[in-house]
Amino acid sequence: MPSRFLAELKVRRVVAGLVFPPLLAYTFQPFPKLYLPFSERLIFWFGVVGLALAVIWGSKYVTKTYFTGAYFSWRDVALIALILGLFVPSMWFLSYLLVSYGGQPAPDMLSVAPYGALLATGLVLIRGYDQPSAARPETAAVSPRLAKRLPGSFGGQIFRLTVRDHFVDVVTTEGTFTIRSRFSDAIAEMEPVPGHCTHRSHWVTDTAIDRVEKRGGKTFLRLKNNDLVPVSRKYKPQLEQDGLL
Repeated sequence: MPSRFLAELKVRRVVAGLVFPPLLAYTFQPFPKLYLPFSERLIFWFGVVGLALAVIWGSKYVTKTYFTGAYFSWRDVALIALILGLFVPSMWFLSYLLVSYGGQPAPDMLSVAPYGALLATGLVLIRGYDQPSAARPETAAVSPRLAKRLPGSFGGQIFRLTVRDHFVDVVTTEGTFTIRSRFSDAIAEMEPVPGHCTHRSHWVTDTAIDRVEKRGGKTFLRLKNNDLVPVSRKYKPQLEQDGLL
């Protein structure tokens, strides 16, 4: 999980995170009734940005893990509740430490709540959380070369490939078909369908992945057909880098 979080820190986001806090500190007092010197305002806004990033990432992870099957509005409700429940108390505590250090009365929770509401509303409106209407095009319409080695009536979607000795099991929406092939050749014949190796014996299409599961310290991918595919240490970094874990 931490490596996935670091992978999301693109250059533009890092630059924005370094540039905006000083601008906000120079321009705005966090609370109208309190005066904070520039140094404390700078610490405050850097803290707000850091808390926002951590809460957004954590909320995304929870909603995508536990609310994947929920309707869009319910996912929004869960996201807003998580942000308000995590971000507002954390931000109040940061404000309490800074203001108390300066000898001024700390703001109450209601003074901090608008920041949480603004963050939650902005995130929902901007990101949209992958509504079904904006979903990525399904690759089922793309016919890989491997499909030519399946029965002529096949018109479904391939979920994964699994090697067994000199044979490869091709798991699809229409059942499992076994072909004689080297594993590397079968993977090459899946082009142009995007996919990843998760294990030396398993390759899955990206669109077949439903969610990530942890069992006994090990990582698995749950596919849309309910198959559970193991993820080995060798392939885990690439899957994390590509945002699949």
